[in-house]
Amino acid sequence: MANYIHVPSGSPEVPKLDVTVQDQEEQRCREGALSLLQHLRPHWDPQEVTLQVFTDGITNKLIGCYVGNAMEDVVLVRIYGNKTELLVDRDEEVKSFRVLQAHGCAPQLYCTFNNGLCYEFIQGEALDPKHVCNPAIFRLIARQLAKIHAIHAHNGWIPKSNLWLKMRKYFSLIPTGFADEDLNKRFLSDIPSSQILQEEMNWMKRILSNLGSPVVLCHNDLLCKNIIYNEKQGRYLTLAVSRDEFFDVLCGPLIFVSNLIQMQGLKTCMKSLNIFL
Repeated sequence: MANYIHVPSGSPEVPKLDVTVQDQEEQRCREGALSLLQHLRPHWDPQEVTLQVFTDGITNKLIGCYVGNAMEDVVLVRIYGNKTELLVDRDEEVKSFRVLQAHGCAPQLYCTFNNGLCYEFIQGEALDPKHVCNPAIFRLIARQLAKIHAIHAHNGWIPKSNLWLKMRKYFSLIPTGFADEDLNKRFLSDIPSSQILQEEMNWMKRILSNLGSPVVLCHNDLLCKNIIYNEKQGRYLTLAVSRDEFFDVLCGPLIFVSNLIQMQGLKTCMKSLNIFL
């Protein structure tokens, strides 16, 4: 994963709006969203705007804003979760978004605001584990990933991995204990000690640093629900764009696809790289 993202020259600037969207109360959330829409969709009647919550998790809260029933023009408002800036470099995330948009791999980024960003809604169906086992669909996914991996750095800049820098940062955020007795007991019994985790990281660093693997732009949040498939167009797009981090959220074992399907997807991805490189 590159430690700096270089946005192509000539890419349109993304407006930064001095707006904070409060997500704890519905009315205040609506007021914040409408403040954004005054800039992005000034012709919309605020009384006719519908807000639909798509996700409400720890990392982000995603809200769709639209007028009418057809949802032909939807503005997505992504509100950052509390203290998620400790894990995600938001400036680098925006740069990644702009790079992917410049190469046709991401929806249009409308603006950023104090605690989030707004972007284009992509029509289609959010996938589930059954979808990604479909050969026609997982090959489309593999081809799109190959297109992302093939994006070159600009101005001759050679990207360098920031994997171990990120790991050290995350280790610094690990608590040593909790005041709640039951929680602390569970923490000490279920989570390996810091020393064990450090030893495992050092082992990985020794092995992986000698592979000579190329550093490429990656998605880093490739959950099924982040993949949008449009059957009519026969293609897919990912909504959650690449972020300045190297890991994905740990998924339960029931949503992992089989090794055979993974190998078929990797084969398609590697073949597609030859097309885009």
